[in-house]
Amino acid sequence: MSKFQELFIPVTLSLLEGLGVTFKIFTLTLLFALPLGLIISFGSMSKWAPFKFLNGLHKNGNKLIAIISNFKPISFLIRILVWVIRGTPLMLQLILFGLGPGLIGIKGMNTFVAVMIAFVLNYACYFSEIFRGGIEAVPRGQYEACQVLGMTRTQTFFKVVLLQVVKHIIPPMGNEFITLVKDTALANTIMIYEITWNAKRFMASKHVLWPLFYSGIFYLLFCGILTVIFRQFEKKLSYFD
Repeated sequence: MSKFQELFIPVTLSLLEGLGVTFKIFTLTLLFALPLGLIISFGSMSKWAPFKFLNGLHKNGNKLIAIISNFKPISFLIRILVWVIRGTPLMLQLILFGLGPGLIGIKGMNTFVAVMIAFVLNYACYFSEIFRGGIEAVPRGQYEACQVLGMTRTQTFFKVVLLQVVKHIIPPMGNEFITLVKDTALANTIMIYEITWNAKRFMASKHVLWPLFYSGIFYLLFCGILTVIFRQFEKKLSYFD
């Protein structure tokens, strides 16, 4: 029996075990990041301006008062948060949440919890921009038409806007879902035993390279299933074209 045949079953079982961890990270990230991303998108579009009452005072040319009166704190702070999260590597965020608490003396942070915090916050910020783009892509005239028909804002959003938003965001969401599958490999940075970690373990202990390439098949199959699912969604929403 060759070394490949001897290792094939143990490697396969180990990668399947890692796939379970990968799927868990993927599922929990979507479960929490999608609704959080929608909330963040609403916050980034917030038009609340607490000093708007000063708006009439800038008629004398006081530009400072004009800036203060148009200041939207919720939108500003959330956009800063999104900028920071999207502008820094996910690996850096994993290290920050996974190892940072221990470096400042906080004990007991579960590694998997740290991974989930980093993934959820990171992807929620990316999802928020996709949601925002989808909502803003709906023509303003449709909102006005709903107002004429006497529909409330809630009815307008859920009965008219939402399905069109879904249609607009399906392609970029598909890309993010596939990216998430591959990004789960970064979890091994802080000792989470997912697919890539298990492949690397066999490479180091048995001095063989093929488990790493074999792990790529698992990612390809996972991403292939997601691609098929999103294509079906696009076909079902094609009546908006």
